[in-house]
Amino acid sequence: MSVTHSLVADGLSLAYGERTVIEDLDLVVPPGRITAIVGANACGKSTLLRSMSRLLAPRDGHVLLDGKAVHRFPAKELARTLGLLPQSPIAPEGITVADLVGRGRHPHQGVFTRWRTEDDVAVAAALEATQAVELADRSVDELSGGQRQRVWIAMALAQQTDLLLLDEPTTFLDVSHQIEVLDLLTDLNRARGTTVVMVLHDLNMAARYADHLVALAAGRVHAAGEPGDVLTEECIRAVFGLDSRVIVDPTSGRPLMLPIGRHHMATAAAAG
Repeated sequence: MSVTHSLVADGLSLAYGERTVIEDLDLVVPPGRITAIVGANACGKSTLLRSMSRLLAPRDGHVLLDGKAVHRFPAKELARTLGLLPQSPIAPEGITVADLVGRGRHPHQGVFTRWRTEDDVAVAAALEATQAVELADRSVDELSGGQRQRVWIAMALAQQTDLLLLDEPTTFLDVSHQIEVLDLLTDLNRARGTTVVMVLHDLNMAARYADHLVALAAGRVHAAGEPGDVLTEECIRAVFGLDSRVIVDPTSGRPLMLPIGRHHMATAAAAG
């Protein structure tokens, strides 16, 4: 079981030039749990994740890891505790899958440290977990979008951090591979106590797999808590401008959102 770490945003404001994206945001990530961040496009989800991994410096406020600002950590020290899978990572041209996944081991190696058996074990386990073993010798350039996404997730797993941040980890994946990846992250959380924070577009996947749900709207936290408390018809209307019905998922017992389009409004009104 991994050691739990605290990750907190305190009065966080983020901007790109003059454009403010996040304004005075407070957020506590529950340690040892799975948190999903949801919200409409351009509400600040990816920007928040970038700041939490110190890729983007705050305009105001702080992101604190164990009470210390993430920007004060040496890069390698931070990378041994906190890993990030960004939304659209770019692989070096011509790199093989095995070499890319192996780069997840760099934070664990010193200047004079050679590649060790434990590095081989970590890379092999990551490839196995993401069903990418057969891709190990292939160039990343020649993979499909779904295969490439699985390889990037393998690299993040090989890093073996106690905190893992993932921006749209199910992008490019068909539904069966989406389930496999989310099951894998759940296994990682349950077995090692890894704190997982992920941005997801699919509200129902987020509600099914997350212990803690954060809904962002206009750069602020609109609601945060257990999925059943956050994924409500009122919240969905406020955050997404969407009418919906929320029922209990008969498989998971979690909330299940059914969107109502314009052409179904009359039917829904008659049924309600």
